[in-house]
Formats: sequence, structure tokens, C-alpha cells
Amino acid sequence: MYKKLSLLFLGLLSLSASAQEMKIEIKNNTNAARENVGVVEKLGKLPKGHYKVLAHIVKDGRRETVQSVPCQVTDDELLFLADIPARTSRTYSIVREEGMTQNTDAKVYAQLKLRDQKLRYPKINSVEFRGDADPRTTYDAIYGHGAMWESEYVGFRVYMDHRQSIDLYGKKKPQLELDTVNFYSNRDLLKAGYGEDILWAGQSVGAGSFRGLRDGKPVYVDSVGARGQRVVEDGPLRTVVEVWDKDWRINGKTLQMKQVYTMWGGHRDVQVDIYLEGASDKDLFATGAQKLEMENKGFVQKDGLVGSFGKNVPEKGAPDLIEGVGIGVYAEPQYVERVVEDDLNYLIHLHPVNGHIRYYLAVCADMQEQGGYHDAQSWFDFLKLWRAELDTPLPKTVHLNDKGAKK
Repeated sequence: MYKKLSLLFLGLLSLSASAQEMKIEIKNNTNAARENVGVVEKLGKLPKGHYKVLAHIVKDGRRETVQSVPCQVTDDELLFLADIPARTSRTYSIVREEGMTQNTDAKVYAQLKLRDQKLRYPKINSVEFRGDADPRTTYDAIYGHGAMWESEYVGFRVYMDHRQSIDLYGKKKPQLELDTVNFYSNRDLLKAGYGEDILWAGQSVGAGSFRGLRDGKPVYVDSVGARGQRVVEDGPLRTVVEVWDKDWRINGKTLQMKQVYTMWGGHRDVQVDIYLEGASDKDLFATGAQKLEMENKGFVQKDGLVGSFGKNVPEKGAPDLIEGVGIGVYAEPQYVERVVEDDLNYLIHLHPVNGHIRYYLAVCADMQEQGGYHDAQSWFDFLKLWRAELDTPLPKTVHLNDKGAKK
């Protein structure tokens, strides 16, 4: 279930051309079930083909059943989602089969669309604008104002302008709907069971948006040679969206930046990887969780966890549509310089390690009709459990061809 989240890449292993099967044993030594754990395996030099993943489930300590697990194959990787009960190990087989048809129901989706005068809004893979383009022009050139991605429970977009702010889309029920709504909800769609934009970011960092830091204050990515966005993967189990800025001039340096947003099915959290060519480990940047307009509650922890919960009016032209939202951001300790609070945000100041920064973003929408989180205390309790899971990856053992070879 979506309450038990662990966005986890479990290592990569290349299959040799002779290896037609591998078994992966994943151990959960904790007292909590781990569900929808993202597993990634390199396919190496094997030709792109059809694969199946089988979960070996042992009941009563002796009786084993085998269940098929949906998978996703990219150019050189196989992905699947693993469910591991507490204090249990589970084995998964990966088998390559010629002629098999793969049909995996989508649990995530990503898109990038152009705005056009004929109102057709074609989907594109990537777009890049010159850095001297008016930010209002680049913002309005994209239908929905930027690349979007979603799981069944929440959606995101990142603005195609100098702000590069992350905006949030809440859902009433678990379904994929951004291809229909495109962040442009209305009262008829709300009555029909769809969600809507749930965040007004203003001048804040919004929900985990990446910022420069100048004189201790977050700043936009203003001065660049070019900026762009790309949908790398649009599902069905994992989405990957890239945002880049060429020749970003900040604090006397010129940087090449790439932001990578990765989301798995069954999740309400996103892994954010920032790559900064030209930055030193002493350069500082920022992210965090904004303070909400109404009934805001929040916190900062020295270990790099910040969170907020409250209400706001996302669409100022519809002041009666008040939305409750929770935001959480966690940065791995090696990247954390300090945590601070200002008038608008709960902030994490970050520094790169060898040109890389990683943090995670989680959100909830009060409009969710079943399950979810609807008050500050339950949301903050979830964030602390979420951080603990991120800090406790599950060990695995790989057996090749079931002959005892391990890694």
C-alpha cells in the first residue's frame, strides 16, 4: 500500500549473454512491511527482449506459490516493484522469454506537451530554449507550463522558466489523470472525481524546488545560456524527468546543471538528483518545504528532514477552493550544510559531493478520500517513518542461473 514507501535502487548487475535467468533474494529485517520497493537490474549486452518476473511466496514456512510481477524494460534495464513483509525474505526470478507479450498496467505517467493555436497540444520528448528568452514566453509555450509526472496518488510539474518551481496536483482517488486534466482542473472535473492543483508557491521554494543560494537566501536560476526539459521515461512503473540549465551563472561561477526527478508506482515521494558540473563541495544551494497560507504547521530537523502541513488557495480566482496539503523534504546527511527557517520556508542548505546532490520529496493532499493524511501530526509521523525507510535499504543477494553463483 502507498503508506509504506521506500524509494530504493537495489544495485545493478549485468546479465551475461548466457544467463537466461537470475534469482534475487531481498531481505527485510525490519519490523515494518516494505511495499512498492523499486528494483533495478542491468540487462547488459543482452538484446532488448521480453522478460517476466516471478515472485516466490512461501506460506506457512513450507508451501511456495509463484506469482507474476509486472515489469518495465528500458534500453538496458529491467524494473519491477517488490513487496517484502516484515522480518521476511522474498525471492524473485527474472526470466527472458522469446515471443512473450508484455502488458503492464500503468502505475505512473509523465508528459511534456506544446501549446498550439489549434488546441491539439502535441506530446514531445524534450524542449530547449535560449537563455535570453523571456521567461513568460517559455512558461506559456508548454501546455501546463512544464513537464508533468504522476503516480496514482499525487502529481507534479516543474515550471519551464527561471523559477523551475515544483507544483503539486492532488487526487481524490487513485488513478492516472494528468493526460486528461493537464493541471487545468475545473469545477465540472472536480465533481466528476478528478483532482486539481493544490499549491500556491508564490516566492517560496514550494515543494522541494531546487534553488541557488546567494547571501544566505534562495534565488531562482536566472542567468543561463539555455534551459530545457525532457521526459526520459513515462512509465508504466517508473517515470524519469530531466531539467537542465547550460551555463548557469551564479556567485561568480558558470555551472552546467541537470536535475533528475524519479518516481515509482505506488509512491507519493520523488527522488531528486542534482548534477552540478563546475561546482565545488563548498558551494551552497537550497531546497525545502514552503509554509502554507493558512493553519500552517512545520518543523526542521538537523538530520536534513523538514516538513509542513496546512491550507492554501491554489487558484486565486476561486477563493472558495481551499486545499489542504502536506510537504516533506529529506536530504541525505552528507549533502546537508544546515537547516534554517525563514518567513516563507523550512529550508535545507545543501552542498555537492563530487558534483552531486540527492534529496527526496514527499507530499499528501487532504482531498484524498480514502487513506492518506489529513492533519499535521499524522503527516509528520509519516515523514519520520519515511526518512527511516530511506536510511535503511534492504539487502539483496543475486543468484545466476540458480546454480549458486552469487553477488
